[in-house]
Amino acid sequence: MSEHTSANTATGINMYDVRPTTEVPAESPLAWSYRRTGRPNVSQRSRVVIRERAILGHVVLRGGAIVLDEAVRQVLGFGLPARPNTLSQDQSGERSAQWLSPDEWLVIVPGGEEFSLEANLREMLGDAHYAIVNVSGGQTLLELEGEAATELLMKSTPYDVHPAGFPVGKGVTTVFAKSNLILRRPAEDRWELVLRRSFADYLYRWLLDAGEEYAIGVDD
Repeated sequence: MSEHTSANTATGINMYDVRPTTEVPAESPLAWSYRRTGRPNVSQRSRVVIRERAILGHVVLRGGAIVLDEAVRQVLGFGLPARPNTLSQDQSGERSAQWLSPDEWLVIVPGGEEFSLEANLREMLGDAHYAIVNVSGGQTLLELEGEAATELLMKSTPYDVHPAGFPVGKGVTTVFAKSNLILRRPAEDRWELVLRRSFADYLYRWLLDAGEEYAIGVDD
């Protein structure tokens, strides 16, 4: 693992960059699943496409909305979502924040940015009351695209995913295939599933089975 550490002088907290170095390459949570179950190719018949965005930075923030919002704006250039079950993103869509509860948000950034994000937020927040937890190693993100993506979701979750009730910018924690995950819709034609690493293989195989009638394919 990386030996990069940082100490916050205001709180006395030591932070460790736990992202594996090139000598110990990081492996996708689905790497074993790809070897065991396979990766159906995307074809002209594919009405649903899965794409894993592995090894991203996942950071959970807890604390007062006002003080955290100010710090996130300074560090990332956009604020926390103010309404329940909503997302906010930067212009590129590569960085996002999601409302999880009245004092809890999930921030997702490109892989490798999570350590500096935590350090910068701690510096901005000083002695405010807050909590920051890097959960990158315990989660992964799957994208679903295609004309039948919504149909596939309807087979998998009891939550109403009809576009009229689930507009772009919404995100919820919900039951999915007898498991649970965060379901988000960051764009008109794309859904995101944020799931625990321990559920990744099970949910991947569920999606392949439920999506077979749509000639589901897995994109790189």
